[in-house]
Amino acid sequence: MELFEAVSPLDFRYYGATEPVMQRLLPYVSESAYVRYQAQVEAALVRTLAKHGVCSEKIADQVEAAVDQVTAEEVYEEQAKIRHNIRSLVNVIRRKISPEARPYVHLFATSADILDTATALRFKELTQKVILPNLADFVRQLITLARTHADTVQIGRTHGQHAEPITFGYAIALYISRLGNRIQLIAETTQNLRGQFSGAVGAFNGLAMVFDRPEQLEMDLLQLLGLKPSDTHTSTQCVEPEFISDLAYAISSAYTILANFADDMRHLYRTEIAEVGRKYDPRLVGSSTMPHKVNPETFENVKSLWKAFIPRMQTVFMDSILEHQRDLTNSASSRFLTELFTAFDYSVYRLTRALEELDVKADQMRKNLQLSAGNTIAEPVYLLLAYYGFPDAYDHTRKLVAQVHEQGKTLTDLLWEDGDLRPFLNQLTESQRHTLQDSTRYIGASVRLTHQTCDEWEQRISQI
Repeated sequence: MELFEAVSPLDFRYYGATEPVMQRLLPYVSESAYVRYQAQVEAALVRTLAKHGVCSEKIADQVEAAVDQVTAEEVYEEQAKIRHNIRSLVNVIRRKISPEARPYVHLFATSADILDTATALRFKELTQKVILPNLADFVRQLITLARTHADTVQIGRTHGQHAEPITFGYAIALYISRLGNRIQLIAETTQNLRGQFSGAVGAFNGLAMVFDRPEQLEMDLLQLLGLKPSDTHTSTQCVEPEFISDLAYAISSAYTILANFADDMRHLYRTEIAEVGRKYDPRLVGSSTMPHKVNPETFENVKSLWKAFIPRMQTVFMDSILEHQRDLTNSASSRFLTELFTAFDYSVYRLTRALEELDVKADQMRKNLQLSAGNTIAEPVYLLLAYYGFPDAYDHTRKLVAQVHEQGKTLTDLLWEDGDLRPFLNQLTESQRHTLQDSTRYIGASVRLTHQTCDEWEQRISQI
């Protein structure tokens, strides 16, 4: 099937239409990749059997060589005949090896042993080799942006309204911290992924006929693959679903932070706000009919993709419920989990590109701040009056704010004209006095905390 005959827009429009992203992801997310991971588990099984004296190392070598030649096309051609995916894989491998080696392929295994272990290995390597490095690079971009604008004063907004000044770097630092915590969680849940080799009902029925401690063979097999066995010592035919669920949640929560960041940026794009934009590129078209427009399309795209894929977490939780030792009610639905990881990495890529093109308009931030500069000092006025002992400081400040609207004067002017306040205002330090006269100074610990956050997460991310 040709690319543009694909059903999913993820394939033909998004990651599939972006060559660097596609080439990076295909070794892990494609169906061919999944088949290769299943074959890898089958090879590791024979190698482990050889270690335990069940077969020779030469047979294990032979199976490994055959597995390297297996293609998804061969497996699916066989599956069309016999209608069983894992047995199709086994049949393809067996055709490529000697009669002496054939009995040991899939020996003591059930389909879920292979599928669940391959899934865990696949997501572990996808996360460690692609997703985490890309996400860490994006956070490093944010660190650079935050440091550059640690002192760039911006009005903070609550409920969409002007609140109090912060710095743009401080606003970005929050996303550094939030994503940094998600990076740690993703890394932890990735390391905690589990495989298994415990047979048709999870009790090692087959292995226990020939091994006193079949758990050891399982442990050796999974160690060869870089995975852990279950630490409960009991299971069904399937790996406990919570390990995959934990990783999917970590990815989903990180995706939500990306969507939140994208939403904030697209709002700052608004014409009447215009605090950020995209560096001008004459080649780009913003509108099919309005030549002047430059749209925040990347930020909109990320939020839109997030809306499409974040509900997949509900499916993950529903897939955690299987009847008794196993059924197939998760067999189709679980296959779509790969798309969540793919869409997430593509969104990281889009935001990385967007930051490279981001134009931070510091002058416009200062202009917007001045729109409400006379009112934003209301809080420090009330706090300082209360600090120096003025009774009913909050209510008195509200009265002054009312006079601002009635008389058209600034809060600063009214403050110094109020004789009742003079004894308390005379107690102000020089720094406090300047803050009440210039709202751009009322930024709290924004600058220090921005640099502190950047330093902390730069170091912590480097250790993951």
